[in-house]
Amino acid sequence: MPVTPPTDHARTTPPALDRSLGLVALVATGLCSMIGAGVHIVPIMLQRSVPGIGQWVLVAFGIAAVPAVLAGLAYAILGSAMPVAGGSYVYASRGLSPYLGFVASVSQWFGLSIAIGVVSYVLVPFLRDAAAPAGLTGLAAALDRAPVHLAVSLATIALFTWVNMLGLRAYERTIVPLIIATLVLGALVIIGGFGHDQATFAAVAAERDARPMPPLDPAPFDARTLASAAAVLFSSFIGFDAIAQAGGEARDPGRNIPRAILLAIAIAGAFYLAFTAAVHHTVPWQYIAREARTRDLTATGLLGYVLTPGWTIAIAAGAALALAKDLPSMILSVSRLMFAWAEDGIAPRALAEVHPRRRTPTRAILASASVAAGGVLGSHFAGDFFLGIDILVLSMLVNFLLMCLAVLALPSRNPRLAARVTVLPSRGAQVPVALLGVVVIGAFLVVHVARDLGSDRAWWLRSTPTWLAVMAVATLAYVREMRALRRAGVDVAARFAVLPSA
Repeated sequence: MPVTPPTDHARTTPPALDRSLGLVALVATGLCSMIGAGVHIVPIMLQRSVPGIGQWVLVAFGIAAVPAVLAGLAYAILGSAMPVAGGSYVYASRGLSPYLGFVASVSQWFGLSIAIGVVSYVLVPFLRDAAAPAGLTGLAAALDRAPVHLAVSLATIALFTWVNMLGLRAYERTIVPLIIATLVLGALVIIGGFGHDQATFAAVAAERDARPMPPLDPAPFDARTLASAAAVLFSSFIGFDAIAQAGGEARDPGRNIPRAILLAIAIAGAFYLAFTAAVHHTVPWQYIAREARTRDLTATGLLGYVLTPGWTIAIAAGAALALAKDLPSMILSVSRLMFAWAEDGIAPRALAEVHPRRRTPTRAILASASVAAGGVLGSHFAGDFFLGIDILVLSMLVNFLLMCLAVLALPSRNPRLAARVTVLPSRGAQVPVALLGVVVIGAFLVVHVARDLGSDRAWWLRSTPTWLAVMAVATLAYVREMRALRRAGVDVAARFAVLPSA
């Protein structure tokens, strides 16, 4: 009996990733990536990043949720058909083209890798804010010194890199308690914020700062300012995509990945709005706008004006925890993108190697952590963590735009995979959602790029030139690897018509 030789894309030894993450762990993965600096810092420092936003922060938050929901639906649709490791890379490479899949995933990988560095860097001021009211003034002063700041940031990345390398059991046992503690301690901010008023804050702040409160006049409505603020706050919703990257390690992925994505967006969105409303219930935005021009502010530091020392320590610890718990899931996300590239042969094959006992892609994890360490150094030398946030926003807007386009193109590009969609399986539902996503996310992308290019910062401190430079280098690497595949006799079209390991 004749034996049919395997095609070039067949895998004789499938990667042995551990498929053990359930719905709770997947939702925790998304929430761990989402709830952090986006709520403790960004809505506060927005008054400096987008001058004139004034009292319209909550409105901007609501607008920022719209593209996130549309992108989440696109991810859910594609994830139900392609539940494998690599998420966005696989979705776009099979739904659009191999190159656009690479663009989408490199954009995401770069943005998240920088974000890991940013989170690690801004974690240290929260540790300082927790140490000072606890009477640990020496520790607080040490954390303000640059060498200590850098050392703690890099050590934090190393710690959670190690957790990822230990395997999914250690990962799950880390992130689930962390997200529960973050939500509980975040609830203290909500209770404390709504438990006080602006008059109390004004009296305490005027005495402590030895100067009067600024006039409490409302800010005029400005649509362009509101759009710019919404584009920045969009960064707060980035993170649910980490769920898609864990597709190769999820139980019942076709069902659990879409559910986890939508649940994570809903929970995080409700938490953001309640948290931000509570802070602004106590602290006048006019005070935030004035102080943000000269110093970095946090929700913890502001509410510390009216809360007891014990309460302040608790919410400062909660804020530090909220930032730290971002890291395990983000490291998992970026390392699985590299793993998927290696599986398809467009990155060194060594990155797809899985530890025989821990069943984790150790080399991909270490490579991702190394890039994240560069994000720490970049935040330090740039002197402004908003550069990292701007890079993340630009990267993920490009990624999400390509996901919506992949939903539109999948049936014609790959009808066999399109037939496997179980979330909004009707094209009558898919097409309007994807088209609206293209329009809304595209508009956010235009606003963000225009704001970035119109800033007065040096070009190397702007996100758009930085992103373009990274993508140019990545494109050269992609062309080189694809040429190598073709020289080796690989049928590239056949390889990218099926899922990795299929």
